[in-house]
Amino acid sequence: MKTLQSTLLLFLFVPLIKPAPPAQQDSRIIYDYGTDNFEETLFSQDYEDKYLDGKRTKEKETVIPDEKSFQLQKDQSVTPPPPKKENDEMPTCLLCVCLSGSVYCEEVDIDAVPPLPKESAYLYARFNRIKKLTAKDFADIPNLRRLDFTGNLIEDIEDGTFSKLSLLEELTLAENQLLKLPVLPPKLTLFNAKYNKIKSRGIKANAFKKLHNLSFLYLDHNALESVPLNLPESLRVIHLQFNNITSITDDTFCKANDTSYIRDRIEEIRLEGNPIVLGKHPNSFICLKRLPVGSYI
Repeated sequence: MKTLQSTLLLFLFVPLIKPAPPAQQDSRIIYDYGTDNFEETLFSQDYEDKYLDGKRTKEKETVIPDEKSFQLQKDQSVTPPPPKKENDEMPTCLLCVCLSGSVYCEEVDIDAVPPLPKESAYLYARFNRIKKLTAKDFADIPNLRRLDFTGNLIEDIEDGTFSKLSLLEELTLAENQLLKLPVLPPKLTLFNAKYNKIKSRGIKANAFKKLHNLSFLYLDHNALESVPLNLPESLRVIHLQFNNITSITDDTFCKANDTSYIRDRIEEIRLEGNPIVLGKHPNSFICLKRLPVGSYI
């Protein structure tokens, strides 16, 4: 009887007991899966660490280069100098007009004489802002025959600026700020320095004496107190109007000791606009074919 009761109780409670889950098998599967992921994770982490270590090393090498690398980078960073131009005259001939030995640099706002083609014979640099002329400006241009600097701001001309210009025939420095005259080349036929600020002390006694080809001399509208000395026999036209000339001598144009002397080449002398009264100096013009233009009373 007791055995029967025990059996009945066993059958009653057995259905209430749930079978245990296959923990060991599931745990093994999960563990195996987890292990594979862990190894992959370790591999990925190891790869990332090595990559980052390599990157850091590369960054260190870039940030702190050795001396040779630094010097190489420094050398590469230096801007190379521009190539030497084969034709140094090209910039001037782009700024100005170069035509058959003539260079026209008029009203181009330059403040110095530009480099000229070596074959240049004529330079017209009128109405610019040039303040000074130097010997270097024309050192390598020996064939110049005419220079025109009308309407600039020239105050100073270095000694020897025109010394190598043995062929120069015409020099125009009109409408500038000159206080004195430079040494002039010997073959000049025309010299024009009107409308400046030149005083008599700014002209040396022998400034014109050796200019045996000089025919035209324009020094009007300056501040001269007297007629320049030793004017050459070759002169045909002398313009000295509108200065401050107050005196004249018998030797200014003629020869006081030679009453037979005739200065027949002179065609025109202008002295109007000066304080001098020409009528008070009759012996100063006895060698001339024509009387100077000016005030006689």
